[in-house]
Amino acid sequence: MSIWILAIIIFVIAVLMTTIGRGGGNFYVLALILSGIGIHKAATTGQFVLVCSSLAATIFFGKKKVVDWKLVLIIGSMTLVSAFLGGFFSGKFNGTSLKIIFVIFIFIASILMLKPVRKQSAPDSRYRIKLKSADLTYHINLIVFVPAVLITGFIAGMVGVSGGSFLVPLLVLAVDVPLKIAIGTSITLVLITASGGFLGHFSTGHFDVKMSVILAAAAIIGSILGTQLTFKTNDKALKIIFAATSMIAAIIILYKVFY
Repeated sequence: MSIWILAIIIFVIAVLMTTIGRGGGNFYVLALILSGIGIHKAATTGQFVLVCSSLAATIFFGKKKVVDWKLVLIIGSMTLVSAFLGGFFSGKFNGTSLKIIFVIFIFIASILMLKPVRKQSAPDSRYRIKLKSADLTYHINLIVFVPAVLITGFIAGMVGVSGGSFLVPLLVLAVDVPLKIAIGTSITLVLITASGGFLGHFSTGHFDVKMSVILAAAAIIGSILGTQLTFKTNDKALKIIFAATSMIAAIIILYKVFY
């Protein structure tokens, strides 16, 4: 496949994934593999593209004040530990089992994202903390938030993904974070995990500089467009797009398990 055709595909993926707050690393890697690139080089290149696209998105969302840096710090530190534990215990499951677990959780997240967002509960509980981003104020229920984040990190670490597929539904549905702030915060967290993943893959030496730079440039342009679409698209449409792309990812993984 021509590098320029592949760049167009990467651009389209970046637009969709950034718009809904997902990293899209699994889509990048899949596109690279289907183009005939080996798995190791595809993984390294995909992580590099993901780092570049999520960095561009983080800068834009940060300027728009829809990245909650307190949440980034809290969730990032918690998932760092739980994702490590998930990766550690993943050896107790075979590859097929891990993929099936991943598919189940993605389907659940997709279905839940289609549910209407419930109104926030009265913020009078001693187990709630108050957060503010831009002109929005919301309250996080720690009894729900802490175990939900730990489980999300554990599952993401177990199956080897950045967690964007789970973070947006978690923030929106479990802890009442406004959708656009959830998207901006999720992308920033993806940047952190993707950076670590890229450095790990880069150390193996499977890195094509010329191809990676071309594809990363396409992803950055797509990411910038995607961030703009986030603010031009209503929340209901964003949730539908998120659910649809998540289900597509789950179906692709399920197909690879049995065929």
